[in-house]
Amino acid sequence: MSQERGGVQSGFVLGWEQHAWDRAPDLPASRRQSLAARGPYQAAVPAAIAGLDVRVDAALQAEAEDAVREITRFDAEVTALAERRAAQEGAAPVAEIAPLASVLLRTESASSSEIEGVTAGARALALAAIDAQAGPNARLVTANVTALRRAIELADAIDVEAILAAHEALLGPHAYAAPGRLRDQQVWIGSTARSPHTASFVPPHPSRVPAALDDLIAFVHRADLPALVQVAIAHAQFETIHPFNDGNGRTGRTLVHAMLRGAGVTRTLTVPVSAGLLTDTSAYFDALTDYRRGIVETIIRQFVDASFRAIGNGRRLIDDLEEVHQAWSDRLPSRRGSAARQLLPHLLSQPAVDVAYVQGATGVALSAAQRAVEQLEAAGILSRVGGGRRNRVWVAAEVIDALDAFAERVGRRG
Repeated sequence: MSQERGGVQSGFVLGWEQHAWDRAPDLPASRRQSLAARGPYQAAVPAAIAGLDVRVDAALQAEAEDAVREITRFDAEVTALAERRAAQEGAAPVAEIAPLASVLLRTESASSSEIEGVTAGARALALAAIDAQAGPNARLVTANVTALRRAIELADAIDVEAILAAHEALLGPHAYAAPGRLRDQQVWIGSTARSPHTASFVPPHPSRVPAALDDLIAFVHRADLPALVQVAIAHAQFETIHPFNDGNGRTGRTLVHAMLRGAGVTRTLTVPVSAGLLTDTSAYFDALTDYRRGIVETIIRQFVDASFRAIGNGRRLIDDLEEVHQAWSDRLPSRRGSAARQLLPHLLSQPAVDVAYVQGATGVALSAAQRAVEQLEAAGILSRVGGGRRNRVWVAAEVIDALDAFAERVGRRG
């Protein structure tokens, strides 16, 4: 049982243990800095939370439950909207839902990456998705999309292997991060720290990571906690364990969405909760610090507020995209069922295309795909990037503008 003491739930408070340190600083250092990096250091010992009694202020718990209901309502609204559009256009509902779900997933991935300082605008992300003119940041965000999809696919069986799979999808090409493997070295948080001695936080020694993750997975599978309360605590515990050399924040936020999907809170969408957290990243990181002191309500509050902000911004984004789609439908002269019309919903989530993408999205022959692009260009829906005749790419500028406006509202700059 966790006993409360002035807002602190003692069962969540970190312990500390001493470890030897014999690595010399990698960079040139002053005598003072060298002395500070010698001798033993203190590493955190995470609390075992699998069976802890979690006590949350009744008013905050009620707000958390309101947030869950709002997330579920938003999920249902977007699904119903896509089904209505599918009925109007004679399309399969899944064909209409998928682009809307995809655009929200990508905005969540972009925001999650932005929290870690990895920024990429909507145009760069769209180009990266078809391997056109992709910069390193855009490739990282695209990998985050893949990792988030992987985590959601495994939502019914969240375990350590699922977390490793998400991490591998996120950082596969980056050997320094040991993708898909738990860390075997000490890491620490603090950008100017040359050793753990002066870091702002030193996660547990690598020898403690496997057992700590097993305990976390047991907590994730509890059925006695309100969903968002459980999600917030699980995320904070994951960030405290810090099981990887790199990518812990992004991987930890994929766990959030796997848990929401596994709990049935979401069925179709990825609600951009990271966009809500991005509005005040200092408060988010402060909440993680509070959690390590045994104060769990701060991180729950962050997730509650972030959820409401995410839904508000998500609804506005969907409305903006619906307006764009309706305007396209009104001015496109091609017949119902044509490749050009089939492509319209895909452009909402993938606003940069080449002919190969159009073929794959619509299932038509090369000549029909080329004709569809020409029709969309003539209608002012697509515009060509660059002047070359080979490897031509087109973008839907109105979608790029809507996505950038979403980013602007949550404080992200691409």
